[in-house]
Amino acid sequence: MALSGRETELKELGELVDGPDDRSGVVIRGEAGIGKSALVASTAAAASVAGLRVLRTTGSEAERNLAYAGLHQLLYPVRAGVPELPGPQRDALRTALGLADGASPSTYSVGLAVLTLLAEEAAVKPLLLVAEDVHWLDRASADVLAFVARRIETEPIVLVATLRDGAESPLLSAGLASMVLERLEADAAASLLDSVAPRLAPAVRTRLLTEAAGLPLALTELPAAVAESDGLDPRLPLTERLERTFSDRVAVLPEGTRTALLVAALNETTSLTETLAATGAWLEVPADPGLLAPAVEARLIELSAGAVTFRHPLMRSAIPAAATPFDRRNAHLALVEALRDQPDRRAWHQAAATAGPDETVATELERTAERARFRGGAAAAIAALEQAARLSEEPERRTDRLLLAAGLAVESGQRETAERLVRTADPAGAHRRATATRLLSEFEDGVREDPARVAELARTAAAVAADGQHDAAVRILWSAAMRCFWTEPGPEARKDLLDVADRLPIPEDDPRVVAVTAYVAPFERGGAVLGHLRTLVAKTGADPEVDRYLGSAALQVGAFDLAARFSSAAAPGLRAQGRLGVLPRALAVLAWSRVRLGDLAGAVPAAAEAGRFARETGQPFMAGLATAVQAEIAALRGDHKQAKTLADEAERAGLAAGARPVLATVQLTRGLTHLGEGRFEDAFADLRRLLDPADPAYQLALRAYCVPELTEAAVRAGRTAELRDVLAGLADLDTPSPALQIGLRYARAVLDPSDERFAEALEADLAGWPAERGRVHLAFGEWLRRQRRVVESRTHLRTARKTFDALGMTAWAERARRELRSAGESSPNRGPDARDKLTPHELSIAQLAAEGLTNREIGQRLYLSHRTVGTHLHRIFPKLGVSSRADLAGTLKTLEQ
Repeated sequence: MALSGRETELKELGELVDGPDDRSGVVIRGEAGIGKSALVASTAAAASVAGLRVLRTTGSEAERNLAYAGLHQLLYPVRAGVPELPGPQRDALRTALGLADGASPSTYSVGLAVLTLLAEEAAVKPLLLVAEDVHWLDRASADVLAFVARRIETEPIVLVATLRDGAESPLLSAGLASMVLERLEADAAASLLDSVAPRLAPAVRTRLLTEAAGLPLALTELPAAVAESDGLDPRLPLTERLERTFSDRVAVLPEGTRTALLVAALNETTSLTETLAATGAWLEVPADPGLLAPAVEARLIELSAGAVTFRHPLMRSAIPAAATPFDRRNAHLALVEALRDQPDRRAWHQAAATAGPDETVATELERTAERARFRGGAAAAIAALEQAARLSEEPERRTDRLLLAAGLAVESGQRETAERLVRTADPAGAHRRATATRLLSEFEDGVREDPARVAELARTAAAVAADGQHDAAVRILWSAAMRCFWTEPGPEARKDLLDVADRLPIPEDDPRVVAVTAYVAPFERGGAVLGHLRTLVAKTGADPEVDRYLGSAALQVGAFDLAARFSSAAAPGLRAQGRLGVLPRALAVLAWSRVRLGDLAGAVPAAAEAGRFARETGQPFMAGLATAVQAEIAALRGDHKQAKTLADEAERAGLAAGARPVLATVQLTRGLTHLGEGRFEDAFADLRRLLDPADPAYQLALRAYCVPELTEAAVRAGRTAELRDVLAGLADLDTPSPALQIGLRYARAVLDPSDERFAEALEADLAGWPAERGRVHLAFGEWLRRQRRVVESRTHLRTARKTFDALGMTAWAERARRELRSAGESSPNRGPDARDKLTPHELSIAQLAAEGLTNREIGQRLYLSHRTVGTHLHRIFPKLGVSSRADLAGTLKTLEQ
């Protein structure tokens, strides 16, 4: 009867376990005592009967600062499978769980290892993962569970989590269903009370129903309080009344039992051995399980298999709350004595027992933070450093520890935490103030900040450089340079940044300096940047971070072929390192560049993956840029409806904060769409916005890379005079930017057509720019046909049609077909590209499979289980009409020709 009134919820959970939907699980939310645990226990019992294996973890307030404590609990029953994991995954998981030393793993590397381990177990027997009280899970474990939850839709795995009302958790944004438990209706509440206390006097029964107000825990526990006393003050909040009920039960227990309960309540684990050892240390006499028997009889705890478990979290929290500060301190010191072989837990108990500054304890906590950071537990490391700062004896040490914690918060994307820590640190001195400024400059590349802050960062970088901290100065310059991409600080701020960069005693071909220079002065320094890029391209693959910097630099100066090469080299390394925070940036550059080159087949999966990881890692503007690229792809394919929908979505992401690259790509997409629809005036208006400094879509570098589209629109709309003015201004930039020079040659040929002009455009180095070569052939053929040189025109029009067909640029291919028909040559209609039948995710998997990667290798690249990869391939093969990997490779190769 404990689940009276929960029949609907039980049925929903039963259906989820019997046949999980595409959400793969549920988060059950509700206030303390609402019955979440009872509901989950019933579901787990039913799942076991149905043949599922149940793995559990329960968050504990005392364990929140122990990295991966919750994950350790969940995986302990399946630990035998860890040695069978692929090497990098095995090492990441063992390091995270403190079972081995190794390179500090990222959350995503650990998450992939856990996903693989669980998928292997689920292949033998379906799994139900139960995560209770996830609001108290350590952050590292919660992040891994959220990662797994997003990727088990094709696995026989269900995740059921419980979360207290008003609390936050990464699982809330992991795509799980939501189930909110309300208080019981009157009839259900009465039924539950009668099952617990069937012989209450009517007046008492009425009073309890009123006081309990439908809360199941109150209905089951308050009757005992009424039976033992005159009841509790009804003016108190119901939760506090329940806690007093529990503390009253404790008060009548023997002293030794009360001592053991306090120790158990403050211990992070349920270990009975630890509780008895600490209790014995406090009482100075051996303690045995019989000491806790009275607490079992009082229905406060349960003893089983060497574990002491409180029947409800409120029972656990009530005991320390009712204890004196002196007793709580003694309990922590007793645990310090019992945990001599566990330095991290010991340090936290030492801190809890310390009232004032103590540098010895602070140092131990700093070591705890370092171990947590090494294992990939940033949140646990931050908490330890905060506590160390509280116990620091010297103000400088306090500040340094808080700034170190703020740095970890920045690395893990916790903006509010980083800002709070910097404010609390209140740094004094130029060096510490510069560190604080740099830390707060690294979020969202300053999109939401006043562009005037770029000049402030330039001054900070100069001060830091003058202090001899050159690497720190470069990091600050990079933060400022990124702001020059997303916003427009003005020429003076850009000049200030260049001046600082020029004075640094760092080689000018240092990739960081090359990237900063490209972002800040893409045209003035374009020649020098291109020279360095062409030299450095031979070294791709050595360091993914360097490749990422250089890919970004190449995009800024319009070297899209180089941008694609650098970014393509960066992505696998960033994946292997689990750096999913920066991976979307490399993928977005890759996608943007490939679209401009006409490689839509390569751009589709890159853009989709960039958007997916950007959203998962909380980078809304990068997700907006990826969506804008997807919109541009749709426009080039002639899917104008989809292009408009995606462009609108991207614009919403970029408009509020004026993220200029997002808005510029949106306008480019709209221009392409209107060109395809024959709305040339609208197309010209869309594209002209990119060159208006007062428009939010104006981006200093990207404005110069839509010249061919602008030319098409201007000529067909009869706006050639305006176009000539624009071209004159762009020509004055005097830069060797490949994209700009290709565009200018094309524009001159179309504006003042002649054989010589088109020949000049075609004789340029367009080996890596097939879309631009196809565009020139199309324009040349169109002009030749208008000159009644029909036979000559067909050669160029046929080349253009074949090029655009191969690239999947449907809108342009159809235009070439129309021109060919007008030139008297029939042109076969292009059948639907088999690749168009695949989702971007499926296309990515298909391409990797065609390259010869195994399912496991593909899974490691894309952060999926190898079984999920197999499921996708099972769907991909019939879509492409193939039956093997060999056929797949041949089909995709044919489509690319």
